[in-house]
Amino acid sequence: MATVTPSAPATPPRRPPLSAVEIARIRDDFPVLHVRRHGKDLIYLDNAATSQKPRSVIETERHYYEAQNSNVHRGMHYLSEIATSAYEDARMKMQRFLRAPLSCEIIFTRGTTEAINLIAHSYGRPNIREGDEILISAMEHHSNIVPWQMLCEETGAKLRVVPITDSGELIMEEYEKLLSPRVKLVSMAHVSNALGTINPVKEITAMAHQHGIPVLIDGAQAAPHMVLNVQDIGCDFYACSGHKMFGPTGIGVLYGRAEMLNRMPPFMGGGDMILSVTFDKTIYNGLPYKFEAGTPNIAGVIGLGAAVDYLDSIGMDRIAAYEHELTQYGTQLLQSISGLHIVGTAREKAGVLSFTMDTAHAHDIGQILSEQGVAIRAGHHCAQPLMQRFGIAATARASLAFYNSREDLDALSAAIGKVKEVFD
Repeated sequence: MATVTPSAPATPPRRPPLSAVEIARIRDDFPVLHVRRHGKDLIYLDNAATSQKPRSVIETERHYYEAQNSNVHRGMHYLSEIATSAYEDARMKMQRFLRAPLSCEIIFTRGTTEAINLIAHSYGRPNIREGDEILISAMEHHSNIVPWQMLCEETGAKLRVVPITDSGELIMEEYEKLLSPRVKLVSMAHVSNALGTINPVKEITAMAHQHGIPVLIDGAQAAPHMVLNVQDIGCDFYACSGHKMFGPTGIGVLYGRAEMLNRMPPFMGGGDMILSVTFDKTIYNGLPYKFEAGTPNIAGVIGLGAAVDYLDSIGMDRIAAYEHELTQYGTQLLQSISGLHIVGTAREKAGVLSFTMDTAHAHDIGQILSEQGVAIRAGHHCAQPLMQRFGIAATARASLAFYNSREDLDALSAAIGKVKEVFD
């Protein structure tokens, strides 16, 4: 079993807000931000899709392949020992980042999608039957819809959806009404990738627990942007993706309460999730390895640990405060543009600015902005039911990170002006 380490450390002293000088220094840590486009640095505003990687993460992965490359666990030689140590160190870094009680509650996956599918398979199949219900919201990413639809098709359970307001906020009164004895699992986004809405996950969890219902939180869009504490949230499961939190692609984390994980069967069979195998019977390994079959993405895990180190060096509280100010500034800029409509105006929002324009399709907006050196995302953002809720096919979405600046948003506004010149 992985090393058991204490609960969250004491809250560090408050540090000053991120300054313009510090942001400029941070930008220098990200090589791709200095890719030239039309004679100037690329302006990257597609962070909800994937974030860029600091040099420390890139160098950490390279160092693994150059000086540590070996399979982890069970190896008796030097390279295996140092690779295993770096791999398990990353697990403890994620434990501290999420404020999880135990390191063995941190399961490495390929990302949030795999983590949700793991819960659908290992918790859902043994516990959900015909007539039961799974509760999600109208703002979910496809990754938090499709696995539950598959499970419902297989078991005869029903998927129920909590409605949202026109501003993109959960209707909590409707959520409460839907918490019937038939509900066997609640699975909700912490932050909407298409709207930026920050959901009240602590309240969502507490209300579900009053009815004995376990809760999974999709934290893909929250982990890069705010201080997290799964103990304070109280959720049973929490999932996030490395590539959205400035780490490598193909790596993610599932936090699960140990008593829940211990009762669940493995997701996949193979090496490292076993203690012993005969043709008659297999004895499974303990946590966390029961859910980590096969050779893992070792470089990705170690790189994720480096990303956590980088975020910790800045401070998630400072990142959240800076991005909040940046989001407010961007919102004011976009609201001043005639014929532009922001989609998602919740009172509590992360750095997502989704919008439509009266005279231009989202894809045309994205193309013209790209020609101006501004990278955004255009489409349904893997949230087609949400688009249907608002009666639109797609939005243009600018999404922020702490390496963005007011100047980036000024450039976004100017580029939208070019769209208006073409289509108005």
